[in-house]
Amino acid sequence: MENQNTYDAIVIGTGISGGWAAKELCEKGLKTLVLERGRMVEHIKDYPTMNMDPWDFKFKGQQTREEEKRQYKQARTGFVTDKAHNHFFVDDLEHPYNEDKRFDWIRGYQVGGRSLMWGRQCYRISNLDFEANKKEGVGVDWPIRYKDVKSWYDYVESYIGVSGEKLGLSNLPDGIFEPPMAMFCAETKLKETLATAYNDRLLTIGRTAHITSDKPYKGRSKCQYRDRCMRGCPYGAYFSSNASTLPAAERTGNMTLRPHSIAYEIVYDDNLKRATGVKIIDAQTHQKLEFKAKIIFCCASAMASASILMQSKSKRFPNGLGNDSGELGHNVMDHHFKAGASAKSNEFQDKYYKGRRANGVYIPRFRNLGDKKTKQDFLRGYGYEGGAGRGGIDEYVPEAAYGTELKKSILKPGEWRIGLTGFGECLPNHNNKMTLDYNKLDDWGLPTITFDAQWGENEWKMRKDMVQQAVEMLTKAGFTDIVPRDDPGAPGLGIHEMGVARMGRDPKTSVLNKHNQIHTVPNVYVTDGACMTSSPCQNPSLTYMALTARAAEHAYQQLKKKS
Repeated sequence: MENQNTYDAIVIGTGISGGWAAKELCEKGLKTLVLERGRMVEHIKDYPTMNMDPWDFKFKGQQTREEEKRQYKQARTGFVTDKAHNHFFVDDLEHPYNEDKRFDWIRGYQVGGRSLMWGRQCYRISNLDFEANKKEGVGVDWPIRYKDVKSWYDYVESYIGVSGEKLGLSNLPDGIFEPPMAMFCAETKLKETLATAYNDRLLTIGRTAHITSDKPYKGRSKCQYRDRCMRGCPYGAYFSSNASTLPAAERTGNMTLRPHSIAYEIVYDDNLKRATGVKIIDAQTHQKLEFKAKIIFCCASAMASASILMQSKSKRFPNGLGNDSGELGHNVMDHHFKAGASAKSNEFQDKYYKGRRANGVYIPRFRNLGDKKTKQDFLRGYGYEGGAGRGGIDEYVPEAAYGTELKKSILKPGEWRIGLTGFGECLPNHNNKMTLDYNKLDDWGLPTITFDAQWGENEWKMRKDMVQQAVEMLTKAGFTDIVPRDDPGAPGLGIHEMGVARMGRDPKTSVLNKHNQIHTVPNVYVTDGACMTSSPCQNPSLTYMALTARAAEHAYQQLKKKS
């Protein structure tokens, strides 16, 4: 029985990071157990709404009042009100958490995790980001630089397929790209205005994990412009664990995938000074099991990974596995967003857009780039995501429109509008934290997480500039009816939560080293958002994938040395 429960490696989680860990370790020949706390979701087979049209949904796809009660925190995103994809988000009553201060913890508990519903924007982070903490005396220094991860960015982008265009910016390094998606006319106008009115900013099409060429990708084909991505893509056009990395791991014959497996403790041996395995609870039977392995990758998502480490207590680590620094669970970060502006265009009345482009436009960071001209009274910076489009039927169906007038209105497209939303960096702060509440247990008898995090003074200063600059750029482009927006929400809503088991150079101030190993438990790697030392304004998932592939190679080489 013990031999049956023993593997070369264990991966906790099947999302963006876990899928990559599974692929890399299995392809290196390691017998790997992959644990997922949620249900099985098989590519294509388990995408029930992938081909449904609006009229196929009862009540236009809206949730019932009873269903709304079960996802009242997930609903803060606005995503789960649509039954086309709300089944990929968790039930808040079944999976509770606590808030000393509001925190929007958005989760997907199934094989593939949130890789099924992610926004797919892929941007590299640069030395401007890696060096910022050290130069400004904030938090701790990253133990790596761009050169350490550049080849791994190349490796990941080549495998997943990222469409975009090269810009030659040092603060947003170029990658290996599929052909860029096309811009709409109103977006092109803004791009041209920025090029002539500014010398410090530009607009580009989003860099998104969608295949747009005829290049062969195993089991996947190019984007069909359906914009039904969050339902699961039957073409595998966008990258997900289900369409890409998990099938790759399965093809090796080395993967054992176990859904309904809630990991709650990484077992540490005081004599060996290493981790020996993982304890789980079967989500369906509530049976407790222990699996053993030489290498463990914790990729459960930032907050869940930290929770597992915090529950992993021993004589050596009474405050959680690897928590000599006391930083485990601290430095909660996310991107603050929903600050910017939207506007109307009176031009292009004879033009429309083609297809349903599952992408937008992007304005890279142009603040605090290391020179006097871009320096502001806040630290770090932000980028804008946005897009343009024409309104549809909704605005042309007033109650008074019937018969002939209604038919005319339906056939006439609405006005062009364009919007810019800033995504800003959040500084690491030890006081922003998560803790475990052993007095409030979940259905499996495990402690629930309590969040205590808020935006700081630097974030509030940055938001003012995010709004002002969006208004200014839209004004210069000649757009009208400009509407500023500043809806700060709460941490978590950006769904880029990170930082609670940070990398660093010193075990006294960080949890992980430059290889994503726990400083004092070298056979445990954490490669999801928990590892982040700071929160550069770029979407972070590409970095998680690159760091995971890099860590898997390191783990494999370390294992070879011991054999």
